[in-house]
Amino acid sequence: MIKLLIVDDSALMRRQLTLLFQAEGDFELYQARNGQEAVEANRQFQPDVVTLDINMPEMDGITALSLIMAERPVPVVMVSSLTEKGALATFEALNLGAVDFIAKPGGTISLSLDGIKRELVGKVRAASRARLKGKDSPARGPAQRLRAERQAAAGRPLAVRRSLAGEGLVVIGVSTGGPRTLEDILPLLPANFPWPVLVAQHMPAGFTRSFADRMNTLCELRVMEASSPMPVEPGNIYIGKGGADMVLARRVGKLMVLPKPENSQFFWHPSVELLGRSVMECCDPPQVVAVMLTGMGSDGADAFTEIRKRGGRTIAESEESAVVFGMPAELIKRGGANAVLPAEKVTAQILNWVG
Repeated sequence: MIKLLIVDDSALMRRQLTLLFQAEGDFELYQARNGQEAVEANRQFQPDVVTLDINMPEMDGITALSLIMAERPVPVVMVSSLTEKGALATFEALNLGAVDFIAKPGGTISLSLDGIKRELVGKVRAASRARLKGKDSPARGPAQRLRAERQAAAGRPLAVRRSLAGEGLVVIGVSTGGPRTLEDILPLLPANFPWPVLVAQHMPAGFTRSFADRMNTLCELRVMEASSPMPVEPGNIYIGKGGADMVLARRVGKLMVLPKPENSQFFWHPSVELLGRSVMECCDPPQVVAVMLTGMGSDGADAFTEIRKRGGRTIAESEESAVVFGMPAELIKRGGANAVLPAEKVTAQILNWVG
């Protein structure tokens, strides 16, 4: 049985969530009405996983999360509103240690929950098995130190040489636990990194712009949400728009990144598999570095395996650092990984291959 603590100030939402998980048959459930009750329930009930609302009276979800992680760390899935303010609070929660989030439905709660039931149950199950990354995780140290060194050496050029000739591309697929993991990897890329980077991070609409803005403050490269057709250029990191898919295309001989409506053939969006297939259509695979990071499921495993078979270079995040060892494990099972590395060593391998 999975011990699940449901935290929400809405009695109707608590009831609907309880009915939803009771129907699964393998959840032991407990409810809390606010952050203060959540902190106490974490001590007494000792759940395996928590769903945590953000906006609550007496004690909000962010405050409760910080206390939970300080007293008895447990995997937490945030239930966030689809607003810019909700997105910012969500990334603050992920930085505090939450492993995932789901957009809180609007309108009639029972009907809205039906629409996200599969995703919600899947995220809670994955979170119950997640590996927690503390605020002082070793994986966070190198990026922080490198940023400090760069600030101290402002104006001094960084030497990065190409070892692969011609046009190249880095493509990254990631899901649960991804925002924190990307914070450990992307800021280590130097300002004159010679290849563009495409990132398919599973997220709903309304969250990726805030995430891209946040990453832009941390990275030497420019980070942007691919919300419209854009030329793909060195020095840029393109984050696929939430609630859509992202593909690579050639227009008049120039690489372009294009947002497209969600393809119903794929369950997770932005789809890593669809992005990987489009990369193979537009780029010479030996000029591609594909990186599969933490996440549940197998999205992108087939495309990245094919990239390796055609001469590309691929990395799978290792189990020791992955929050959820699902997507990288599937890539490894298919024989699609040139290298299996913890998150803190991924950027060094990319730089070694590229220059």
